[in-house]
Amino acid sequence: MELIVIAELLVVLAMIFIGARVGGIGLGIYGMIGVFVLVFGFGLKPGSVPIDVMMIIVAVITAAAALQASGGLEYLVGIAAKFLRKHPEQITYFGPLTCWLFCIVAGTAHTSYSLLPIISEIAQANKIRPERPMSLSVIAASLGITGSPVSAATAALISQDILGAKGIELGTILIVCIPASLIAILVAAFIQNRVGKELEDDPEYKRRVAEGIINPEEDKHNLEIAEEQPNPHAKYSVWAFFAGVILVVIFGFFPKLRPEGVTMSQTIEMVMMSIAAVILLVGKAKASDAVNGNIFKAGVNAVVAIFGIAWMGSTFYLGNQEYLNNALSGMISTAPFLFTVALFIMSIMLFSQAATVTTLYPVGVALGINPMFLVAMFPACNGYFFLPNYPTEVAALDFDRTGTTRVGKYVINHSFQLPGFVTTIASIGVAAIIVQFL
Repeated sequence: MELIVIAELLVVLAMIFIGARVGGIGLGIYGMIGVFVLVFGFGLKPGSVPIDVMMIIVAVITAAAALQASGGLEYLVGIAAKFLRKHPEQITYFGPLTCWLFCIVAGTAHTSYSLLPIISEIAQANKIRPERPMSLSVIAASLGITGSPVSAATAALISQDILGAKGIELGTILIVCIPASLIAILVAAFIQNRVGKELEDDPEYKRRVAEGIINPEEDKHNLEIAEEQPNPHAKYSVWAFFAGVILVVIFGFFPKLRPEGVTMSQTIEMVMMSIAAVILLVGKAKASDAVNGNIFKAGVNAVVAIFGIAWMGSTFYLGNQEYLNNALSGMISTAPFLFTVALFIMSIMLFSQAATVTTLYPVGVALGINPMFLVAMFPACNGYFFLPNYPTEVAALDFDRTGTTRVGKYVINHSFQLPGFVTTIASIGVAAIIVQFL
């Protein structure tokens, strides 16, 4: 029995590894190969498909894509740019916090792509080492996802398949994770302000200036473009999107406002898909532009990834539930924090908070871990910063023309490690304290 379980586990890990290396829809399609092997090769019964989670992602991403198509995201970026330029000396604090807020509202870290070059330009112009705000901004964007009322990861967590069945509502997630992540970012920003040499003393920066690689005029031009807003209807689409987010939050905090029998997952799906239509209408945008944007494409990738990888994880776990529970229950009950470590490691492999939640959280629920502790562990799903190949990390490396945001000789000694571990540990610690009072 044990050898068979190990063999099945190796199949699961191999498919995750290969899928992560392939990228894009790789996690989904190789996860599905894993399902096929487990079912037809090892004789396991197919597990449950997280349809609810997938539909929520479709709804939320559709609304965000409509916002992008209407120029709403660019409108928000312009506002953020003007704010950040007024407070350049505090860019290590305000830059990451702005990325965090954007991701809380939009439910996706892809909003940070537009802000990263602005943060880099402002830091460089004020002789502040860009690595300090840039690396933390990437991490803050991830923390925004685990505190967002409209992110796929949050939706997965409160679905009836996971913590929703244990009475955990959206309001609980927000009350715990938003203040925890805010405090974590502030702590990390304080530390980041003391990282590395000052910009003018950095040898790599000096080299790039001497060779003419850095072009401040081009950075200034790009920033001016971001601050301009050619679409007069964009602000209306932003208001519509905010209205949808506010409705989701209200229905999450006050479950009695929902009709009897209507779950929070269904509410999110109905609200956000409806808001997408409103956004396209008031923003005078084309539906074709929404599906061609990078946000919609990223969302489809997420759906495919979760379809395959979560189904594979469910099939493996349910097929060996008794054995795994017996093996893990004693260890987890003695040291529940080990489940946090498992979440962190799994997120490194899956590159997705939502996929990590749908893959591993059902195991935590089955093992009897206190649901409130599982809420506090939510930020551990942001561990994919450990390897510097996540798109937002790559973008930050590219946008920092000074070369201070970098990957070291040994790959894992990169600029994102320190703020990543500081925010993860701090946010989980603060969240663990908060849940004691709920």
